[in-house]
Amino acid sequence: MISFDSDLAQRVIFGENSIEKLAESTVALGGSRVLIVTDPGIQEADILKRAYSVLNSEKIPCCVFTNVEPSPTTKHVDAAVQFAKANAPIDLIIGLGGGSAMDCAKGVNFLLTNGGKMEDYWGTNKATQPMLPSIGIPTTIGTGSEAQSFALIAQAETHIKMACGDKKAQFGTVILDPILTKTLPRSVAAVTGIDAIAHAIESYVSTRRNPMSQMFSHQAWTLLNANFEMALEDNSEARGKMLFGAYLAGVAIENSMLGAAHACANPLTARYGITHGIAVALMLPHVIRFNKTVVGESYNELFADGNLADRVETLMQTGNLPNTLQDCPVQHHVRSTDISTLAKEAAAQWTAQFNPRPLDIHDFVRLYEQIF
Repeated sequence: MISFDSDLAQRVIFGENSIEKLAESTVALGGSRVLIVTDPGIQEADILKRAYSVLNSEKIPCCVFTNVEPSPTTKHVDAAVQFAKANAPIDLIIGLGGGSAMDCAKGVNFLLTNGGKMEDYWGTNKATQPMLPSIGIPTTIGTGSEAQSFALIAQAETHIKMACGDKKAQFGTVILDPILTKTLPRSVAAVTGIDAIAHAIESYVSTRRNPMSQMFSHQAWTLLNANFEMALEDNSEARGKMLFGAYLAGVAIENSMLGAAHACANPLTARYGITHGIAVALMLPHVIRFNKTVVGESYNELFADGNLADRVETLMQTGNLPNTLQDCPVQHHVRSTDISTLAKEAAAQWTAQFNPRPLDIHDFVRLYEQIF
């Protein structure tokens, strides 16, 4: 087991069974009455039971909100806040699960301490009051939310994703326990793993990249690329390396930003309910090829053995991920006439401005046409 303090004032505990450090970490942050924010899948997998047991062994009272759904909206955050108030006082928040649970936990922290609604914090550093200490415990191998100070919360009505960022919202402690990924289905491991790979690649060439962010991006890519296929076969060592790689990719995002693959992915999720990781995977190879004329040398630094876009497509194939919209299970039928609307929505995404090669509406249209 490894424990270290990152440059982001975040304590990271990594290793098998590191969940056993949860009570100790709670006390170290001053927690005495805890709110756990999680989802039904974590409860069914007995991961929640284990976290609760560790806290209970040290007689730390906790209440549990389990109603987080994928791509959480303001509705989920508001419900969790009401739950927390009904169980007050709360002095520490734990986000346990995938990115959705951790984002929701950060959203709760904003509203519980600063009041108002999530829209009030859309952007950066809009929280004026101190926030509660918090702990992030990822159980998937992809989102990197545990490393970031941003909560990604969608508006309940429009499903537009809001990036609400503040350093005070960042988890004070992160627990990376590979054992918690053991029950992760192969299909979910593939989706979240590709998302982490996209984070490493896009942050490496973002216009806000810098030597520190690129150091994290490069190491993240190295771990993720080497272990993705083995992690799908439930190799515990490989999943541990993927978990750490996903964290490093999250740190890279925190120090830089993302690009056009994420800008294109968000409207696909909001409009058609396509899982975020699948939407990102659909776009990523095409965005890499689009950017190659500008950052080809940087892509070669990541993958000197061949074509980076081709490598991503190979990983997608290994994970049985779709290559086109027609292959995706969607809530609503995707029509070719929707492409112009999707392009406008992608161009308005925050991450679009950080893509290394500037895009106009026509570029977004062409990217969407390639996956149709």
